[in-house]
Amino acid sequence: SPAAMRARIVRYDKYISGLLEADSTETSWQQVREDLLVQIGFFQHERLIHLLVTICFALLAMMGLFLLLIHNSLASILLLLLFMVLLLPYINHYYILENRTQKLYEYYDAISKKIQQ
Repeated sequence: SPAAMRARIVRYDKYISGLLEADSTETSWQQVREDLLVQIGFFQHERLIHLLVTICFALLAMMGLFLLLIHNSLASILLLLLFMVLLLPYINHYYILENRTQKLYEYYDAISKKIQQ
């Protein structure tokens, strides 16, 4: 579910951020980076799926708008409202996934610098 995925990416973001802030010499940065790559792959897959779903709902909303312009009826209005009600949470969820995944890329770069030192 979107709420579970949001909680997962937020929790993982805090975990990696905490590791970087602690900057412990006992941390195996190589292992952290490998785990981060796996998690980034999971989140990229989730992001792609939600991008496709968001695009589909955006297209359906546009078709609903065109239908409303062509055939002004209560059914057209309700259909457009239904698509918009579904589209807005998908946009929000995709936004969260996109921004958090970009943050994970920054963490990857920071960890890579630690490994090279």
